[in-house]
Amino acid sequence: MKKFFCVLLSFIVLISCKTENNLKISSPNKKIDLLVQTKSGAILYSVNFKDSTLIKPSNLGLLLKNSKPLNGNFLISDFKITNENTLWTQVWGENKTIIDNYNQLEVSLQEKVEPFRKMNVIFKVYDDGIGFRYQIPVQKNLDSILISEELTEFNFSKNFEGWFTPANFDSYEQLYQNKPLNEIENANTPITFQSENQVFVSIHEANLTNYADMTLLKNKEKDFSFKSNLVPWPDGVKVKTITPMVSPWRTILIAESAEKLAASNLVLNLNEPNKIDDTSWIQPMKYIGIWWGMHLGTHTWTLGERHGATTVNTKKYIDFASNNNISGVLVEGWNTGWENWGKKGAFDFVTPYEDFNLKEIAAYATSKNIQLIGHVETGGDADFFEENLDKVFEMYHNLGIKTVKTGYAGTIKTKGQFHHGQYMVNHYRKVIEKAAKYKIMINAHEPIKPTGIRRTYPNMMTREGARGMEWNAWSSGNPPEYYTVLPFTRGLAGPLDYTPGTFDILFKNAKNRVKWNDLDDGTSRVNTTLAKQLSLFIILYSPMQMASDLIENYENQPAFKFVKDLGVDWEISKVLNGKIGDYVTIVRKDKNSDNWFLGSCTDENKRELKIDLSFLDSNKKYVAEIFADGKDANWKTNPQEIQILEKEVDSKSILTIKLAPGGGQAIKFSPIN
Repeated sequence: MKKFFCVLLSFIVLISCKTENNLKISSPNKKIDLLVQTKSGAILYSVNFKDSTLIKPSNLGLLLKNSKPLNGNFLISDFKITNENTLWTQVWGENKTIIDNYNQLEVSLQEKVEPFRKMNVIFKVYDDGIGFRYQIPVQKNLDSILISEELTEFNFSKNFEGWFTPANFDSYEQLYQNKPLNEIENANTPITFQSENQVFVSIHEANLTNYADMTLLKNKEKDFSFKSNLVPWPDGVKVKTITPMVSPWRTILIAESAEKLAASNLVLNLNEPNKIDDTSWIQPMKYIGIWWGMHLGTHTWTLGERHGATTVNTKKYIDFASNNNISGVLVEGWNTGWENWGKKGAFDFVTPYEDFNLKEIAAYATSKNIQLIGHVETGGDADFFEENLDKVFEMYHNLGIKTVKTGYAGTIKTKGQFHHGQYMVNHYRKVIEKAAKYKIMINAHEPIKPTGIRRTYPNMMTREGARGMEWNAWSSGNPPEYYTVLPFTRGLAGPLDYTPGTFDILFKNAKNRVKWNDLDDGTSRVNTTLAKQLSLFIILYSPMQMASDLIENYENQPAFKFVKDLGVDWEISKVLNGKIGDYVTIVRKDKNSDNWFLGSCTDENKRELKIDLSFLDSNKKYVAEIFADGKDANWKTNPQEIQILEKEVDSKSILTIKLAPGGGQAIKFSPIN
């Protein structure tokens, strides 16, 4: 049947090709149509969804430095249709198994005039969107490639409503904006859109390898249009490579609802399968750490009376983790160099401060069956870190440390390089590949954005790449609606180390704070309720979830039971409801038990949601342990009030969830034996 479908589809496309020089391919469910055509030598694509135009004819191609453009003189020399429908299993993830079902069109292009260069464009059409990439084969007329511009366009049919962060070549740590498409000047990806007739679209990229990060720039020559804008090298060139070359996949997620958009696996599917043979050492975890106190200003990264990373303090955190079902302890500021912040070569990455006994701590953690999480802050000195990769990872490996958090705060020390250019894309890949050789998992901060590489290198556990929890410690913080936008924007790209779980919302227990950040005007706080902090452990997915607060704020706190019981590796995840910027509810089934966990949150408005529990097993009764906003809870005036209750439910039950302004709710569902 599969072979017959292929032949039939090829026939349809071939007829079209002969008459109009057009090619057409549809998604497996027939709702998405992709059309490819050459017009006056230019190569164009367009997209229809449910028989309506979504993306109008949009240019494809590349501009090369010191060479004719790969655009404007093409003819279609050949094409090939294939299809795939397989199932693969994740090492870890939101869902244990992933369906990879698509129809593929590979278009072979050749210039009509000398030097007759060749380029292919490969399209994969899924039920939840499209991916396409450029491929330049080995050929005698083209060897080294210097891309000065990528000509990819996204010409929307209408003025969709968008959620985005402005394009920034060095940082993704900005608040999301909500504007009509025609008012967006530039954007990082993922950028998400909603049409008036409830069509949801998000533009991103997959398998970002040996290439520059793609941002989007308003195309002022056309209505409702963006064009690709790659992050440059210091000399202005965007990508430097040789043939054979493949670009990252340009992805267009398409869905009929926000819930279906957030559930897409397209970005993951467009990456190569796992390259690590033995993955037994790769293990999701919950962790705590010596970190939040430094952001609050109650502790310091540097040596002194307020130094956080001491031997004594670290042992307290290890003991707490051991007693509370927490697997890991992160320690920042244990190594020398913080006093030389900003200088090149400030850190050697391996020398402890005099009040921190690294070997003793590593042995103590092992004796308690706790994973010590190493920390490498580079201060943007990526070159020096790269030179020392073997030394650093060998030290951690010999100490039995299996996870390392990396950081690149500040500008990149290599002159003229941006965080998100090809140079740093390649650096981050070298780090993860080298870490895999030493059986080390990576949690990257100030990273390159996620594009699904975790499928290929599942030791790439999680990363920041967003305005995380620390912004609440020393600025006006993240507003209540922020968390209802993330699952439909940044969350589409991959795991987010947001580090939720701050219980001391108003910092009442943070005594003797010292201002260290210029953004701190003295009004800092966390802009949620306590129950919402618990909900974020489910809503914001990460295989490494940090309970971020000081451990003193968890002791004797009944709400911490949800964190203790929380799973971190999932068999099934479902988005039950959602409206971008307003509310969202997500449930996940623990891979290692029959427990389900639910997280729901709202923006600054109180809300009441009806939750159908049909996701539960139909032949079981469950105890629902509910961690809800208190009756008078309010993120502004009464954020700490929480009520904890139990209720017997089953798959036929309908729960009414009441969310306070800026609030949330977290629920654990346990089968009754």
